[in-house]
Amino acid sequence: MMLNYDGISITEATAIQNEMRKDIILESNLTNIKTIAGADISHNKNTTTVYAGIVVLQFPEMVVQSYSLVAAETTVPYISGYLGFRETPALLKAWEQLPQKPDVVVLDGQGITHPRRMGIASHFGLLANCATIGCAKNMLFGKYPNLNLQKGSNSPIYINNDVAGYALRTKDSVKPVFISPGHKVSVADSLTVISQCIAKHRIPEPTRMAHEKVNLFRTGKLNTGFHKADVQGSLF
Repeated sequence: MMLNYDGISITEATAIQNEMRKDIILESNLTNIKTIAGADISHNKNTTTVYAGIVVLQFPEMVVQSYSLVAAETTVPYISGYLGFRETPALLKAWEQLPQKPDVVVLDGQGITHPRRMGIASHFGLLANCATIGCAKNMLFGKYPNLNLQKGSNSPIYINNDVAGYALRTKDSVKPVFISPGHKVSVADSLTVISQCIAKHRIPEPTRMAHEKVNLFRTGKLNTGFHKADVQGSLF
């Protein structure tokens, strides 16, 4: 799939998001998840190269099975609310390298908790035609009631009185992460799935591992291409 948004204007990007949102499905068919992936991007400041990675893990054991790494060029700047235009083309190349697609993909960003219900998880999910969940480190859009300080506490994120996602506390007294469905996942299931991906860290294992791998890739410690993990799940 060749896709390039270089040169796109904000007006054009907004129109594309408003059109794409009509096709987003917020119903799940996740009866027997066996694999889950995390997707992330890394880059060096003031360069046009982005380093994309998708790491596939066994679910719910969170053992790494394989990973796909791709470097790509983009001139689309980072603009809040339009991350999909900058990062999705490279992530789709990494997706295409996976010989077996995971049952669901978690992206480091928003799903439908977005002014036009079209965060990167929705953008990628629609173009890849796969189930996706957004798990963001920061809130972009919506409101949620205060949640308890204990790990596992959650609070619904409301947009116009509709529940669009959840704030989830993944460690005691630590800032929550912000979860919402991207595509082909229900709001309730987005919380259920991510809750099973939490280990010792604030960030869920799929996107945490993806973040780790793309940074190793960016710094030359891992190579481009598709790689299988060894039987223990170690990549080294």
